[in-house]
Amino acid sequence: MKTLLSGIAALGLLAGVALAAAPQAQADDLQKIKDAGELRIAMSGAYPPFNFVNDKNEVVGFDPSIGEGIAERMGVKPVIVTTAWDGIIAGLLANKYDTIVGSMTITPKRQEVVDFVGPYYSAGRAVFVKGDSPIKSLKDLDGKTIGVTLGETHEKWAREHAGEHGDWSIHTYKGLPELMLELNSGRVDAIVVDNIPVLVAVKKSGADVRQIPTPGIEGGSVKVGIAIRKGNPELHAAMQKALDAMMADGTYEKIAMKWIGADIR
Repeated sequence: MKTLLSGIAALGLLAGVALAAAPQAQADDLQKIKDAGELRIAMSGAYPPFNFVNDKNEVVGFDPSIGEGIAERMGVKPVIVTTAWDGIIAGLLANKYDTIVGSMTITPKRQEVVDFVGPYYSAGRAVFVKGDSPIKSLKDLDGKTIGVTLGETHEKWAREHAGEHGDWSIHTYKGLPELMLELNSGRVDAIVVDNIPVLVAVKKSGADVRQIPTPGIEGGSVKVGIAIRKGNPELHAAMQKALDAMMADGTYEKIAMKWIGADIR
């Protein structure tokens, strides 16, 4: 998922903003949001299909749909704010918006300066096969051929774990389009890739492929959360309750199927 800041200087600036904003965060933001009647939701607007600007100049995608659903369940109006990704947390700490629903990976460094609601989806390493393949687990890949993108961490994983899960052979390719072609043609039995791009590609093309269960796969998942300012337990609880309700009543799955083509919680 998306990288927030790079360099020690940027992290230092972020910490400074956090300290400056800390006194205001002591009063829980939930009441302020209710009084204003709106939840200001930040994202880059440049990360399709999660958030992007359509031909009608509307910010659409998975993230705004999730943010809008949360706001509606909290009884307030959703207001989408687009901003540059490299300053998005600083903007949150400066009270320019109330939350970030922008496909932000939860990391220890980010947790030092913001709190996270969720996670609201997971992403990471996955193994895909053709829809009619007899392969159902990693052990079924013994004696099979696996496709990976040359130089990616998935190639390293496939080489390091071949003996553990089975004696598979590895073919390398330039990227996802070539991997999908090779899988569909039967020249490889499985591909090891990031799951979200494949799910989106399958939704667009209608390719008959499926992800096999890989519990405990090393590096197999990262968690993506909704950022809010620290010191807001009531807001956190209200947003988590709304997100949980969306997941329970089918709203989340409907949104995920529309934009991603799969339930990615």
